[in-house]
Amino acid sequence: MSSRSERNQPIIAEFRANAGQVGGPFADTPLLLLNTTGATSGQARVNPLAYITDGDRAVVFAANGGRGQHPAWYYNVLAQPLVTVELGDQRFQARALVAQEPERTRLYATMVQHNPDFATFEQNTSRKIPAVILERVGEKG
Repeated sequence: MSSRSERNQPIIAEFRANAGQVGGPFADTPLLLLNTTGATSGQARVNPLAYITDGDRAVVFAANGGRGQHPAWYYNVLAQPLVTVELGDQRFQARALVAQEPERTRLYATMVQHNPDFATFEQNTSRKIPAVILERVGEKG
């Protein structure tokens, strides 16, 4: 996990320095930063994640690159659904909600339209990849 965290650090720094814009392999991928509290450790965690919007909600997917297990951040939001989201130059609190069917399937299909890699992720695993809806709490903006 440390190596993935280490690989994410330059992406996180570039995101924060450029109001959400990053280059390299993620240059054309809309990213947000999901700030969670570790379910076991209680430590602050930050994950850059591809997302789509659904109305005024952001939606992320626990794809984990198509691996057989959910990513650690997914367990963090299950344990503590109040999170902080960094989107562009905005930072806000949100409540993370796991989408139920048939909404999950609709949201996942939308993500595949925007980022075809997610079709491959789904094909590479036998698990159902969760869609996590991030709804703002408190004041908007």
